[in-house]
Amino acid sequence: MNERTGARVAVITGASSGIGLVTAKALAAQGWRVIAQGRDPDRTAAAEREIRAAAGPGGQVEMLRADLSLVADAARLADEIAAKTDRVDVLLNNAGGTPKEKVMTAEGNEATFTANHLGHFVLTNQLLPLLHKSAAGSAPGATRIVNVSSSAHEHTPGLNWDDLQMFENFVPIVAYCNAKLANVLFTRSLARRLEGSGIVVHAMHPGAVDTNFINRADAGTQEYMRSQPLLTAEQGADTLIWLATAADPGGSTGLYYHQRAATPPSALAADDAAAERLWRESEKLAAGAGA
Repeated sequence: MNERTGARVAVITGASSGIGLVTAKALAAQGWRVIAQGRDPDRTAAAEREIRAAAGPGGQVEMLRADLSLVADAARLADEIAAKTDRVDVLLNNAGGTPKEKVMTAEGNEATFTANHLGHFVLTNQLLPLLHKSAAGSAPGATRIVNVSSSAHEHTPGLNWDDLQMFENFVPIVAYCNAKLANVLFTRSLARRLEGSGIVVHAMHPGAVDTNFINRADAGTQEYMRSQPLLTAEQGADTLIWLATAADPGGSTGLYYHQRAATPPSALAADDAAAERLWRESEKLAAGAGA
């Protein structure tokens, strides 16, 4: 529990809509202290009202704004969280998406790669002291990190180490698939680094969910997605909520889940050498952006 408030603390990114919002509402209803992130000011304000309205006894809600496609903003968000709480029990790295075209940030990074992977890499590493604080006073496996990936990670030929962010020959959906592969590889490396700490790390695929994700995608991806059976945000959030709160996921680490079941990721996502190289490359990019 949080020493300042007496509630367990969950940090949730991408909580202004979709499965992040559903998850934030569910945890607040269970009495958690929810520290949620959103990017768009209007959606973030509306989400805060919804989450507060859903909160049960003891449930507390704080919404913070940050753009995770900017490394500096991810670092600032971590600092703001650390100023508000002395521990984090669960970190849910949920924010992400795919744009209609290549977007270069002011830091010189490509936004799809940064918003889906690098921003969370920075946020997670800077929040590790708070997660370790939680783990030190909790049962093993009660402190958790969950990275929201996608089955899209199965549809890529792999990361191009000479052009990791696809500056050349950018294709939006391929960039998204690469970023989702990066989520699983990050999970693998992080789980290995945290082994024995009491912190477990998992990745998950929520399914094809009818959210704002579709509206932001390029035309081809929108057409494909709308041809598929789509889940509601509540259905897509079910496994994420379960990974955050149920007992079973605390008994393992480094796994990839779909529909509450551990599922083998792609062969590329199980490549330890690639996972370690991605970690090193991510450290360089984060340092280059000043994090």
